[in-house]
Amino acid sequence: MSASTIWDCADGRNRDKAVSGAVAAMRRGGLVLLPTENSYVVATDAFSIRGTSLLRRAKVQPADTPLGLLVASPTMVTGVAARVPRPARVLMDSFWPGLLTLLVRPQATLAWDHPRAAPLAVRMPLHPFTLAVCSRLGPIAASTATIAGGDAPRTIEDALESLGDDVAGACDAGLLGERAWSSTEDYELASTIVDVRLREVSIVREGAVSAERVTAVLEALEAPEGDTVAEPAASSEAAVEVEREQE
Repeated sequence: MSASTIWDCADGRNRDKAVSGAVAAMRRGGLVLLPTENSYVVATDAFSIRGTSLLRRAKVQPADTPLGLLVASPTMVTGVAARVPRPARVLMDSFWPGLLTLLVRPQATLAWDHPRAAPLAVRMPLHPFTLAVCSRLGPIAASTATIAGGDAPRTIEDALESLGDDVAGACDAGLLGERAWSSTEDYELASTIVDVRLREVSIVREGAVSAERVTAVLEALEAPEGDTVAEPAASSEAAVEVEREQE
């Protein structure tokens, strides 16, 4: 177990200090452990080449592994996506913040190291601490705080056991995954992944938000362009890459 600084943010009393510390560490290109609804993630400034390089190295991932982003609002997505189609906007309005990840096309001109041909996974977290960090810093590159293939850590001790030597700081929010953040989501599951890059919207992975609820929202659209939704399909190569990213 390591990490130069551990902030206790379980009860919110130290939130401002912890948020400021986490943001400062990530702006310097460092890695920080953050809480989400059901597990801890390792995160950094999405536009820090040093930070994203360290993140991939800590996760033992190839240098061209796509980034998974946590954002503070749907508006923040417009700054990183080439376009935000109508189905994406409706899904964000319906399920964000929450356990729904959208795959969008990244902007080609951004100064970062996300692979241009790969989908960009974006999600707005419901955990108030990490949402506050996103609001202060901007888009955060994040991935489950464990080596690929390991169980998602629910305590800061487990997260530090996996990646403690690689992180500059850790935000201890206590045991995660024991409370329901939403009455309509299964908080024990990972996020549902929906691909909105193409005309036909597809559910890549069903998770905390049921496919039935996603389909109902999309089918209720008055879609003059003929947008449709496909039921969960076998994972594509791009989707497999994305599933390695943030929850």
